[in-house]
Parts: sequence; C-alpha cells; structure tokens
Amino acid sequence: LPAAAAPAGQLDVSVTNLRSQKGVVRLCLTRDPRHFPRCQEDPAALSLSAPAARASTLTFHAVPAGDYAIAAFHDENGNSRLDTFARIPREGFGFSRNPPIRFGPPRFGEARISVGPGKIRQIVRLHYIL
Repeated sequence: LPAAAAPAGQLDVSVTNLRSQKGVVRLCLTRDPRHFPRCQEDPAALSLSAPAARASTLTFHAVPAGDYAIAAFHDENGNSRLDTFARIPREGFGFSRNPPIRFGPPRFGEARISVGPGKIRQIVRLHYIL
C-alpha cells in the first residue's frame, strides 16, 4: 500500500524591522540542513517574494508536515541575491525563530520550526549590519 501523504499546513511569515520600503523581501523555506541558510540551492525549497512595501506577511500554502527553517533577506536593489562586502551582508537578513546573530549564520537547529496541519505563524526580524 502506498504511504499516506503527510498532512499539509499553512505557514504565515511576518517580516519586521525593514529599514525601507525599497526592493523586495525574499523568503526561502527548506527542510534540508545541508542547504540552510543558502536554501535557494535546495531544489526542494519553497520560495516567496513580495515588494517590500507590501511584505508585512507572506504565506506558504500546502506545506507538507515536517521540520523546516526560513532564511529571509531584504533585496533592496532587486538583484535577487543578498549583497555582501567582505562576506558581511549589506542588506537586511533574518531567520525563523530569530536566533542570535553571531559570527556567521545560525545552524539549522537554531532556526528549526515544525509545520503540521493547520496554520502556524512565524515572525522574522531582519538585521542590518552595513
């Protein structure tokens, strides 16, 4: 018999602390620790984006149940990537569960959230260094 599909849920992500309404807010959701926080390299990752002026809440629909982590960034110049200078982000960035920002990105476990049936909400606070 085929295995039953895991029930899907809805994940609402509120993005806070935007320093401007320029550009685009981009979210990437992965369940693979090897692809976090660079989850755009994960072929199974889910991505969302919205103009920064309207990006207060973005919703991932029909997310299969499981553990995930969110990487977010404020693409102020709209070039579809997180700009850096000497490996330091020049644009805002954040993660699910808002782990402390130290010398480098958090580990998957620090940003891990569980999605199950129904609706859950995450607030991602962006950080700007430069």
